[in-house]
Amino acid sequence: MTRIIFDIDDAPGGEAYRELIEYAANGALSALGFTRNCELSVTLTDDERIHALNREYRGIDRPTDVLSFPMYSFSDGDAPPEEGEFTLGDVVISVERAEAQAKEYGHSTRREIAFLTVHSILHLLGWDHETSPEDERAMFAKQDEIMTALGIGRED
Repeated sequence: MTRIIFDIDDAPGGEAYRELIEYAANGALSALGFTRNCELSVTLTDDERIHALNREYRGIDRPTDVLSFPMYSFSDGDAPPEEGEFTLGDVVISVERAEAQAKEYGHSTRREIAFLTVHSILHLLGWDHETSPEDERAMFAKQDEIMTALGIGRED
């Protein structure tokens, strides 16, 4: 079971997404066969704050939808200890960006928040869509598979 620590920060209405994020995060971890007890920090914020974080940590001077800060790479032996609870990483979601993208893609903000949570969990476990076209296809296929398993479709 994942213990999620929330920081609702500058996200108006962010509290409404707490249960959804817990469902999506735990569902993604379960679908990936990840059964370890871990802690996950989730911050819901606005475009201004995520823009500053994106600039500071990635050198990209614009807002983004989600940022993932893994504690482990899950490669080359960089993995959590085998015993006990550990921190998986941090997730920062811009609710403002999620609302805009949901409108653009024609689905609900709840669906977009769930998708961004799943996307971020994959990053925390070492998946990366920016390393190669093959990795991008694999990660996006896995996201679709997990969203289907969660029962959250594009029509939601």
